[in-house]
Amino acid sequence: MSALYTGGMVFDGTNKSIEGHAVLVQGQRIDKVAPVGEFDGFSGQRVETTGGTLMPGLFDCHVHLCYDGAADPFTAMSKIDDAHLVIRALRHAQAALRGGVTTTRDCGGKDYLEFAVRDACNGGEFLGPTIRAAGRMICMTGGHGNRMGRVADGVDDVVKAVREQIHAGCDFIKIMATGGVMTPGVNPEDAHYTAEEMAAGIGEAGRFHRHTASHAQGRDGILNAVRGGIDSIEHGIFMDEVCCTEMKAAGTYLVPTLAAVNNILRHADQGIPAYAVEKSQRVAERHRASVKMYYDAGGRIAMGTDAGTPFNRHGENALELEYMVDIGMSPLDALVSGTSTAANLLRESERGRVESGCFADLLVVNGDPCETITMASRKENHRLVVKNGVAI
Repeated sequence: MSALYTGGMVFDGTNKSIEGHAVLVQGQRIDKVAPVGEFDGFSGQRVETTGGTLMPGLFDCHVHLCYDGAADPFTAMSKIDDAHLVIRALRHAQAALRGGVTTTRDCGGKDYLEFAVRDACNGGEFLGPTIRAAGRMICMTGGHGNRMGRVADGVDDVVKAVREQIHAGCDFIKIMATGGVMTPGVNPEDAHYTAEEMAAGIGEAGRFHRHTASHAQGRDGILNAVRGGIDSIEHGIFMDEVCCTEMKAAGTYLVPTLAAVNNILRHADQGIPAYAVEKSQRVAERHRASVKMYYDAGGRIAMGTDAGTPFNRHGENALELEYMVDIGMSPLDALVSGTSTAANLLRESERGRVESGCFADLLVVNGDPCETITMASRKENHRLVVKNGVAI
């Protein structure tokens, strides 16, 4: 089946929106992007985009499908059985898709239950975004994520934990380099794994062609991850100039997840654990400053939200675009971070762009999001989501 998207502007995921072009979709893929005159005589289905912009579907490089955005997501998750949790994770994935997110990266689930959702969505059994999943996050004894992650101590055990995730069918490896906000009794600034443990886990993942992500909030843990060869730093709250310099030189991606702390602070009096509120209040301004520092330095930034954390709802993922603009990113750069740059991080060369040969994962929005970011960030401005050529 073919469809011609015509009448409005086109944002290709890299450059500013252009006028006078149309996009031809054949089956699951984009067949041609060209000046509208080249499609004179086309007799198939036409999708009118006048007054709007056709753009790539968004990526969210940091979600937790098993978390539901409750005030205390871990406690809420622990109260339901596995079958219900799988259904809930599928519902979360589908909510993200309806919100304009056509690709997600799950950065830590529960006992691999999210793998069933990934496989069902990726295989076309259920409607959903493309999902890449880490499996169990790897953390030290008593460290951030220890209540649901794979606890590993020492180089040999970290390597074994990586191998277990690969054996289970993970798409990438998530390693916890520091403390965090949502685990009681840990300090976000503390480095958890040693440099040697980090390097061993990252190296083992690379040996089996998996990319790597590290929860890394404190400076020393960030540097341990970067020097070990990590692909992406998640959060990056306490970055300094040394972190920025080394990350940029290494080509490291930053996934800011500004939505996580933002939503905790906005709902601080609505049942969120006190320790999480206190830590969020302490780190909020430094987090914003760190992201802006890396942006100003020209570092690679890929959109991610930490969806599933308190009041950080699946389906509202696109609001992260606004938060990135709020700290000083241009609307164009925020959009690039949520499309082509994110696709590069996830090694998705056939997604995240509007160009011939790519999968037709598309979002049609009102106006020009390269000028007004709320056209892409707010669901009320979304006209149409297309996944693998199918309008949902």
